Amino acid sequence: MLQEESDLSLIIAQIVQKLKGSNLYTQLERQAWACLQRPEIRLESLKEDIKEFFKISGWEKKLQNAVYSELNVYPLPSHPAASPEHLKEPLVYMRKAQGSWEKRILKSLNSMCTELSIPLARKRPLGEQKELLSKWNEMGTDEPDLSHFRPVYAPKDFLEVLINLRNPNYENGDSVSFRTHLGLIQVPLKVKNIPELKECFVELGLSTGQLGIDDATQVPPELFENEHVRIGQKVLAQQDSAAAQQYVRQGSPTALRAELWALILNISSQPEDILYYEQLKTNVIQHDLLVDSLIYKDVKLTASNDDYYFVFEDYLYQVLLCFSRDTSVLGHFAYNSASPPKSYIRGKLGLEEYAVFYPPNGVIPFHGFSMYVAPLCFLYHEPYKLYQIFREMYVRFFFRLHSISSHPSTYLPQLFYHLREIGAQPLRISFKWMVRAFSGYLATDQLLLLWDRILGYNSLEILAVLAAAVFAFRAVNLMEVTSLAAAEAVLADLSTLKVMPLLQIFLFATVT
Repeated sequence: MLQEESDLSLIIAQIVQKLKGSNLYTQLERQAWACLQRPEIRLESLKEDIKEFFKISGWEKKLQNAVYSELNVYPLPSHPAASPEHLKEPLVYMRKAQGSWEKRILKSLNSMCTELSIPLARKRPLGEQKELLSKWNEMGTDEPDLSHFRPVYAPKDFLEVLINLRNPNYENGDSVSFRTHLGLIQVPLKVKNIPELKECFVELGLSTGQLGIDDATQVPPELFENEHVRIGQKVLAQQDSAAAQQYVRQGSPTALRAELWALILNISSQPEDILYYEQLKTNVIQHDLLVDSLIYKDVKLTASNDDYYFVFEDYLYQVLLCFSRDTSVLGHFAYNSASPPKSYIRGKLGLEEYAVFYPPNGVIPFHGFSMYVAPLCFLYHEPYKLYQIFREMYVRFFFRLHSISSHPSTYLPQLFYHLREIGAQPLRISFKWMVRAFSGYLATDQLLLLWDRILGYNSLEILAVLAAAVFAFRAVNLMEVTSLAAAEAVLADLSTLKVMPLLQIFLFATVT
């Protein structure tokens, strides 16, 4: 009991400290001072009167949402004396593997600089600044020569690192509770079985109404949808982040999704947020980074060739170029197993006082990175709002998809063994789906229904569940194939799949 109280006190202290540096704290102070001038505020009941004012005026709800947001993002402290490294990643061999992977990425980046004789960063000449500013909203028409640039890495490179990862203190067979050693991943990570997943995703049950399901056993879909929309409007009127998160577990109505996601992520777009985005834009105009070319190339190779997302090419450049300059993103490395890469001022290699994070946000883009942003373009049409949503989605969820970590983030034995025997390990096929959170593989309406559940459950586990469900759905065809190429052909097109029926059938309509 005492330990629980100690942990709670530490969590409260951490959240208070974090909020003290926020714009919300400044606004609350300003409102409190303004409140003191009101005639109904009395000295003898000052504390209670100010609390009542905050409640009536809506500031109490904003504070609750901010606290809830912090609880969703940051890991709970395991012990007050825990080192920063332990909070980032408790397993030493995982930390070492992540460090080695980061060195490999940085070496690839530096090699590109040397080969192409270009700097990591340079100030743009004034004429170049004016030209970029004039075409800011139509950068998609630009066709720079990117033939010599290559992605720093692709998902398959990251998969190979994970496949070769080993726990030096563990031998296969030591514990039956770990179910990973039969597959490509050889480290002993605890994964949920079907009964545990059913309990975790209970709101996806067959008896619960869902958006994304065309037929229902109890309530006609149109009646459920009408009632669900009414409840969603009520949730938005109350501006309650926790209620919104619970609500989207059953799916978000298309017309309400943008507002609901912003509420869950605690994003309200204040004037200072717009100003901050403009400052990032100015930084892009003034300085050219090597990663800019990597971003250009990634957009050209992925989103620009996608039937759903090619129309958003300009938005993608704007958001991703600004993102690379955003030093506030560095904050997520406090709870990310990764560390931001460093560069040194010329001639000062190894001297920490001359080290800078590169890129400024600490995130080197890889092949497919732009697909984290592309689906959001359907929901948000103001670049600054699109930017805020993407940044929060990244620091809450997406960074975990390309970090080596023990964080908790399949099944079907007969099919699994068959695929393994023919050299078509399921993970080799599905890994690219999960690294991109299925962006670019599912139809957009289905992808947004899937991302509803990522937000609703504050977890990426649903991605692995869907990957397993896809294999189950195509099991009959997969049992007939005799090679990896044939298995990949069976699973090449996911654009016709319906996410929610797949998840429900896999979790709740199969015998376990």
